[in-house]
Amino acid sequence: MATTDLFAQTEYESLRPLADRMRPQNLEEFQGQVHIMGEEKPLRCAIESDRLHSMIFWGPPGTGKTTLARLIARHSGAQFLSLSAVLAGVKDIRAAVEQAKIARQVENRPTVLFIDEVHRFNKAQQDAFLPHVEDGTVVFIGATTENPSFELNNALLSRARIYVLKSLTVSDLEQILESGLRDPVHGLGTRNLQIEQELLHLIAEAADGDARRALNLLEISADLSSGSSIETTTVQEVVSGNVRRFDKGGDAFYEQISALHKSVRGSAPDAALYWLCRMLDGGCDPLYIARRVVRMASEDIGNADPRGLSISLDAWETQERLGSPEGELALAQAVVYLASAAKSNAVYMAYKAAMVDAKQHGSLEVPVHLRNAPTKLMKELGYGKKYRYAHDEPEGYAAGESYFPEVMGEPIYYSPVERGLEIRIKEKLDRLRQSDLAVRRGQD
Repeated sequence: MATTDLFAQTEYESLRPLADRMRPQNLEEFQGQVHIMGEEKPLRCAIESDRLHSMIFWGPPGTGKTTLARLIARHSGAQFLSLSAVLAGVKDIRAAVEQAKIARQVENRPTVLFIDEVHRFNKAQQDAFLPHVEDGTVVFIGATTENPSFELNNALLSRARIYVLKSLTVSDLEQILESGLRDPVHGLGTRNLQIEQELLHLIAEAADGDARRALNLLEISADLSSGSSIETTTVQEVVSGNVRRFDKGGDAFYEQISALHKSVRGSAPDAALYWLCRMLDGGCDPLYIARRVVRMASEDIGNADPRGLSISLDAWETQERLGSPEGELALAQAVVYLASAAKSNAVYMAYKAAMVDAKQHGSLEVPVHLRNAPTKLMKELGYGKKYRYAHDEPEGYAAGESYFPEVMGEPIYYSPVERGLEIRIKEKLDRLRQSDLAVRRGQD
């Protein structure tokens, strides 16, 4: 019976993915995150001094969030309970809390309750374990790839310290790959596989900061290789289908589109082109990028160079009509043009200011002289009676005429900047406003 159990255990071990088998068993084996786990760093000190506290690990996939939670529980001798917010409900939380109470009462042992993807819990689910965090029944550790300040309620955030985990460096990943290749117990060490250092570097780069992905790529490469060497062609084929980290609904998505927008605004065409390519390489829908580029043209270039909007719309149409790769090249042309163009947010700021007035003043009536009079009654009521037709005025401008509701006066929203075409626009508007002032002084 014992032999059967041992055989079953060995067989099960061989079926587990390499990434799972290679999870660090102690703090010394943990790779990366030196900003919080290095010597004298806050989390490392808290763990070594056995000061358990509730915490949230926020970072990209494969950076060690789950592993770190397990190591913390193991180091402190705590019971480790794990739930996935994708699958668990309030009932599961209550069951975990009951287990924690038993461990505390019977064994005098603390419990670490680890909740993976905690951002997927709704408010009711978060509230369900909050009292038990408060009274110390469980030490809560949550893992999330999303910004906790957007996804978690304030009550939970106030009781947990947030630690930001960063993508692993290529050097970190190379060390992890070396361990996975040479470890005779949990890794591939018994197979005595040989691989060139350049290929390990290639896998580490392709993993995009994700240790789990790196080990998965190594394991696939090893399984597809014949003999005792992992061949160059095999590794190249395995990593060629690898997709960069890009979640179209998550932080990575919004961080990259923000970087693209700010590079355009900052007149940095090379950086703008890099972020465009990062998003396309990561699988972002080019039509989404096209829509955002049109926004940039109006928000940040505006009337300083109105051609920017036309070029952006042309790029959008090119993407819709021709698809890839012609469409992406047109997007690149638009992005580079916008980044290089003169900048003005005057229209954007004017629009926002006018919208504030429109909402604050409510439904003010249109001045009588601006109303059309298609019927006899309307003419009798004076609709349009004092309206001055601009084309009949000198220079095609009715100096002193007012187009606002009377109670609003003459607010100015649009203030062109001294850049690009808006230099000329500003000169014209200044001249027209001076003529308005002259006429109104004469009326006074």
